Amino acid sequence: MIVRMVSMPEGATTRLSVAEARRRLALDPFLLLDVEQSAEECPEDGSLARRLGLDAEQLAWFGRKGEAARAEFLGDTAGFVVPVVHGGRIVHLHVLAGERYLVVSHREWAALAEDLTTQLRREKPHDAVATLFLVLQEALATFRRATVSALLQVEELEDEMFARRRPEQVHRLSRLRRRAAQLHHSLLPYLQVVEEMVTRRMMSRDFPVERQRLAQEFQRAARLVLADIESLQEAARRAFASYGSLIAGEQNGVINRLAIVSVIFLPLSFLTGFFGMNFAFMTDELESRVVFWLLAIGLQACVLLVCLYVLHRTRAWRRLREQA
Repeated sequence: MIVRMVSMPEGATTRLSVAEARRRLALDPFLLLDVEQSAEECPEDGSLARRLGLDAEQLAWFGRKGEAARAEFLGDTAGFVVPVVHGGRIVHLHVLAGERYLVVSHREWAALAEDLTTQLRREKPHDAVATLFLVLQEALATFRRATVSALLQVEELEDEMFARRRPEQVHRLSRLRRRAAQLHHSLLPYLQVVEEMVTRRMMSRDFPVERQRLAQEFQRAARLVLADIESLQEAARRAFASYGSLIAGEQNGVINRLAIVSVIFLPLSFLTGFFGMNFAFMTDELESRVVFWLLAIGLQACVLLVCLYVLHRTRAWRRLREQA
């Protein structure tokens, strides 16, 4: 386990031992800690909260692997399990925020400290609560970036489909649709529990006006990100519908071409069936080769000319060509 302290306002990071971090949590007026755990780490001497000197009973979930989205208010401490998009996966941050400290725990994501440090240098929050909302906003920003990237891919795929349809495009669309569902299913439960907690706190009379503003900004950003994800889902559904329409159009073209060929050979099929009937008139009267060719070729040519004339006059031929 690696523990880093982020100093303000310069945003410099310093590595601490667990014992030093525990001591600083008890004494410092404003402390930011970043705790990085390995994927398999499971402390034998108790929970992460106990190792840091926090309330181990209420915070037994803190730092534990596999926790679902969470947002709850525990006296003077707020606890969160925040989903974050990292590469192609959804990872979770465990966040504890009190009046004097903010502790962020994660597993094998070294880039998190750099991202948070960059944000802290830019925004320079004045207390732990402002820093908490900064972390929550940065988590939403990862969903927004992933959604915009996927939406651009869907639109590019649509353009490629209309230029030239290929079978692998539907597999890429399937992956993007699963990506949209993954983003939505990961973010929505988290936003629901956060909305409930924030609304309950904002109704309290002792909730400061500045913190109400931060909470309202977070709620507004959360609604926008959720709307972006729903737009991605709609775009993926529209792209699938477009792909199906292209396939249906191609099938209609094939059917139309087969219909044209059938129209050409239909008179010949009729003549074959007609002259194949074993009547006395057929066998006794139509013995001349000239009569046979006149009926076989001349009648078919006349039928074709009449069909083409009718198609041309009714504009059906132009529609058949366009659909083909």
